[in-house]
Amino acid sequence: MTSANPKRITVLGSTGSVGAQTLEVIGTFPERYQVVALAAGSNAEKLAEQVRRHRPERVSLADPEAASALGEALRDVEVEIGVGEAGLAAVAESDADLVVAAIVGAAGLPPTLAALRAGRDVALANKEALVMAGALVLREARASGARLLPVDSEHSAIFQALGGESRESVSRLILTASGGPFRTWSDDRIARASVEEALDHPNWEMGPKITIDSATLMNKGLEVIEARWLFDVPPERVDIVVHPQSIVHSLVEFSDSSVIAQLGLPDMRVPIAVALAHPERLELDLPRLDLATIAQFTFEAPDSKRFPCLDLAYRALAGDEAAPAVLNAANEVAVEAFLAGELPFPGIASTNAAVLEAHLAKVAKDGSVALREIFDVLRADAWGRGCARDILSNGENT
Repeated sequence: MTSANPKRITVLGSTGSVGAQTLEVIGTFPERYQVVALAAGSNAEKLAEQVRRHRPERVSLADPEAASALGEALRDVEVEIGVGEAGLAAVAESDADLVVAAIVGAAGLPPTLAALRAGRDVALANKEALVMAGALVLREARASGARLLPVDSEHSAIFQALGGESRESVSRLILTASGGPFRTWSDDRIARASVEEALDHPNWEMGPKITIDSATLMNKGLEVIEARWLFDVPPERVDIVVHPQSIVHSLVEFSDSSVIAQLGLPDMRVPIAVALAHPERLELDLPRLDLATIAQFTFEAPDSKRFPCLDLAYRALAGDEAAPAVLNAANEVAVEAFLAGELPFPGIASTNAAVLEAHLAKVAKDGSVALREIFDVLRADAWGRGCARDILSNGENT
């Protein structure tokens, strides 16, 4: 790709961890990439810095006051500034070759759908979009001809391992998990875990929500759901193995019993670069993997008794179409309560379990819920959040 024809990139969630690292990679290759649009939540100061560095045509902030502050900070810069849902949709639909969807949580679903409907290829770092509405997301991608490229390190690893292989020959996908900060802790110690301890991930630097999900293993549950849709495999053919070193990022087992794995030091810039440059590879100035120094890899089965969130994801997949969206909504509420000091660490899993049970009981009584449009997804999401808040407000799981 020449500098006369750089790849046009939009980044949703540009001030977050993945968004900022995406712009770091892009900034290393100015002749290959042009930033055309950015969207963020409320961090006007950081977005202003990104605008001055990358000169996008359009930006948006979710918070109106932050958008006003951004306008003041960028009075000397020619850039269109949007706000709220309309501004985010305009950014998502901007004329780009690739949209990096890195907004955390359920808020990332509407702009991801907007980008796909506009025919934009999407590099998906927001796992919740497929968790909440996998069938709907894939239907929109097929209708517009847009491609979905995974950015999560585990799904990027599978994507790379599958290169040139027939999907019919795939027997099993194996997602690796670090085990989080509490992998070797006793049940009693986990029950007393503080927010600071849960945020102290041993291998990765991530945002607070996904770091807590790693501590509960809910992130792996969500990744199982994501893999089911992204690679079109049934849940029973997606397994989890705990790999504390976080060097083997995922593996694919084939029908002849061969297994192909993708390895590398834990650094999100690698899967980001894979998505940005596919089918090419970028030359990144990063530390190289030294197997002799590492010397040993270890693997173990996840302890679903101590970390029940993983099994909840499989249960949700076995339910109706709305069950994963409900579970994801409950988890977002529970994690938020834990981060605010309003819920003990084990209360995240128990809240999630209670909400999922309530939903499945409702399905048994009233019938399954089909997710035909985004309104159906948002309705299921709202129900899950309301149910979780009711449980917390009644003092349960605290």
